[in-house]
Amino acid sequence: MKCKLNGVCKAIANYTESIRDLPLLLTRLVLAYGFWTSGMMKWNDINAIGDWFATMNYPLPHFNAYMAGVTEVMGAIMLLLGLGTRLISIPLMVIMIVAITTVHMGNGFNAGDNGIEIALYYFTMLFMLLVYGSGKFSVDTFVRKYFDKN
Repeated sequence: MKCKLNGVCKAIANYTESIRDLPLLLTRLVLAYGFWTSGMMKWNDINAIGDWFATMNYPLPHFNAYMAGVTEVMGAIMLLLGLGTRLISIPLMVIMIVAITTVHMGNGFNAGDNGIEIALYYFTMLFMLLVYGSGKFSVDTFVRKYFDKN
């Protein structure tokens, strides 16, 4: 019995090793969609977002509204392409920390109550991309391979 189970585990390990970059791609695509949606919502009424930031006592609220909008839209594009994934993960993680501490923390955990749940998931996925990179299905990998040859 032990031998058969060991063989199954090895087969599963071999298969999952062959698709190990797929979760990185899917994570990037999910985050890109989320940040694109959020960033475009900000750009559609940037002054209202600045006013809302002011109600939460953000310093320079309108400037920060623009910065958040630019970072989210550019972050979405960069995540979609897998371009500078580790680099863009850092400011997006900062945005998630700010969102958790200023918008969601007082509402508990559950997303249905506007709690920290979704922002925490985003932060965790971004942290994974910071640590593991964009994976082989990315512009980052293409560029790295190009420069390794030259």
